[in-house]
Amino acid sequence: MRVVRWPGALLMFIVMSVLAGLLVAVAVTPAVAVAGEGASGAAAFFEDLPSYLDVQTPQQVSTVYAKQGGQDVAIASFYAENRTIVAADAIAKTLQQAAIDTEDPRYYEEGGIDVIGTLRGAAATAVGGDVQGGSSITQQYVKNVLVQQCEQLTGKDAAATKAKVDACYQDAAGVTPQRKLQEMRYAIAVNKKYSKSQILTGYLNIVGLGGRVYGAEAGAEYYFGVHAKDLSLVQSATLVAILNNPSNLRIDQPDNKDNGSANGYAATKERRDYVLRRMLAHHSITKAQEQQAVATPVQPTITETANGCSAAATAHDAGYFCDYVRDQVLQDPAFGKTAAERIATLDTKGLQIHTSLDLDLQAQGQAALSAYVPTTMAGVDAGGSNVTVEPGTGRILSMVQNTTYTQSDSATAGQTAVNYSADEGYGNSTGFQTGSTYKVFTLAEWLASGHTLSESVSTTEHTFPQSEFTNSCVGVGGQPWQVANAEKVPASMTVLDATTESINTAFGAMGKQLDLCKIAELAKSMGIHRADGAELGQTPSSILGVNELSPVDLAEAYAGFANGGVVCTPTAIDSVTTADGTKITPTPADCTQGVSADVAGTVDYALQGVLSGNGTAASANPGDSTPKFAKTGTTDGDVQNWLVASSTKYTNATWIGNVQGSVRLANWPFLQGTTGYSAKFGVGKAMMSYLDQHVGGDALPAPDPAMVGTPEHAKAAPGGGGAAATGGAGTAGGAAPAAGADAPDAGTAPAPGSAAAAVAGAVAGAGSGH
Repeated sequence: MRVVRWPGALLMFIVMSVLAGLLVAVAVTPAVAVAGEGASGAAAFFEDLPSYLDVQTPQQVSTVYAKQGGQDVAIASFYAENRTIVAADAIAKTLQQAAIDTEDPRYYEEGGIDVIGTLRGAAATAVGGDVQGGSSITQQYVKNVLVQQCEQLTGKDAAATKAKVDACYQDAAGVTPQRKLQEMRYAIAVNKKYSKSQILTGYLNIVGLGGRVYGAEAGAEYYFGVHAKDLSLVQSATLVAILNNPSNLRIDQPDNKDNGSANGYAATKERRDYVLRRMLAHHSITKAQEQQAVATPVQPTITETANGCSAAATAHDAGYFCDYVRDQVLQDPAFGKTAAERIATLDTKGLQIHTSLDLDLQAQGQAALSAYVPTTMAGVDAGGSNVTVEPGTGRILSMVQNTTYTQSDSATAGQTAVNYSADEGYGNSTGFQTGSTYKVFTLAEWLASGHTLSESVSTTEHTFPQSEFTNSCVGVGGQPWQVANAEKVPASMTVLDATTESINTAFGAMGKQLDLCKIAELAKSMGIHRADGAELGQTPSSILGVNELSPVDLAEAYAGFANGGVVCTPTAIDSVTTADGTKITPTPADCTQGVSADVAGTVDYALQGVLSGNGTAASANPGDSTPKFAKTGTTDGDVQNWLVASSTKYTNATWIGNVQGSVRLANWPFLQGTTGYSAKFGVGKAMMSYLDQHVGGDALPAPDPAMVGTPEHAKAAPGGGGAAATGGAGTAGGAAPAAGADAPDAGTAPAPGSAAAAVAGAVAGAGSGH
């Protein structure tokens, strides 16, 4: 039995009653008219309360879009609260009427507060000792707006922010007379500023409906799989029932379901039927409608809005790309000065994020990679990725890998959150040694320093003393560098032929005539950096690709060569707007002149030969008319394998290799009769065929004759995109490099167990990479 503290309770009742009487006047007449009647101290106090309420846009779902067939397709959502703001005409009339009839029948007549309800609440307060409700819809709206403002408070100091939020919640929803009076004051002001339709719509857009579900649209979609405008009478009444006590009446929780009842969710049905009776009492529905609705069981159709990148992974094999987009937002100051502000922007501002992803190309990339690289393999932690970027913009057009995307702490074999395509800061991978694909930077420095493609270099030296090399930045020392080729080669070769056949000893000889520091600086100017953020290595062996890079970084550099030497940093986001239409301009791709146009054009010319004749990627040439160039890369024992190909309009990078460990893949069986070495040719050919047909490319620039050298070499390109695919080295299905193939690059294999370049913060489970 409740003990009534009569003196204090009676005083509270008298005060609340007097204020309620005054509120009638305040709500209905201008404040000046009240003052003219000789307002009491209580009225003056009330008028002195703040009346301006900043009604901000509530938290909303941010959506990530990609293109498919030229149309925008939503692929992922991010939210702290699952809410989509809709207009009044997008909310079913049954829902609007159910809310009014149940929560505030006098809504259209009152001046922002329900005086009768307030008096009833005051009486209950007097009897019970606690401040009771009686809140109008406008008051409930005000309280929800204030709570939203609390939830969006952020700060660098977590403890201080929590204290600030707690205090804010107390002010917004605390059970005190002062708080209630302030709520009333705001409600009157809101009622004067906004129409009844605007307030009701705002209320139905902001209310909580259980868990992270807020507002009519999200509630309709989540609980019933329909839009708010399509809610039935029963569904509308159910949502209004839930908002009365979301934690206990939500219909997605087994604990709330009475399994012994034929109707299920007995408590929710009881409240829903009450809502229906109120609608009948206020003549919003007929008796027949009420009886039919009451006889209908509670029947949810839970349709969850996935939060994060899982939906992109499931529907479009785009989980890793989606994660890259999220990382880009969270690291870009355009979305907030601090990490906390950027997270809040993504999770609450209802961003419409339009990305560079081409879903048709993404599907092709996944199909091509999956045709050759399985998700798991017994005895080896094998991984594969394929990335396509756009020269001149840095836009990432596709990004796939052989594993299943997951953020689960209980990931199983073949599942990982680690993005093999990206750097450590964009997916927790620390990269992979690139082998001979790195030779392009020695070639570019060779040309930039005054050498030509027609110069002959020795191929006979296999032991290179460190003293034979120059590095103007750091000292050179240590054991002699051992370099091997796949098979016997002539005693000397032109640089052009050595590039076509990727002869290691020839590039070692070239390196002796250059400054290792300048090779590294040129690589940096083309956007190259280690995936783990460490300083780029400048040892002689770096010529053959010992630095661990990400596929997207290597693609960026090759795209720069395809773009006249102008390299653009990768980006996954094209445009962003907030829910209220405000545009956010992400930090754009940084495009800089990495090498001269002459050097870039001559590099392109030299690399065309890789796709024809004795070229190491001849078997990957689709034999169509699109001009393009390419380079292969293989580390010792085929531990890591690469193929990068480019036209003027696309650059495609394929990596297949060891995620962790150093298993020799030269004879390791992959799919389609290939090996870990040759699978890249099958993937690359499939991608080039598709890209040439759908993206294409313009004529490659003519090389600088002075950099080519002799007239004989300057007459024609050494076999470009139009050359028919011939047999020869590295044919798909081959066990190991044949004559003239991309030889395993001596000195590039990681030491056993060195996959210790471990993934910082990577999710446990097979597929976590370095």
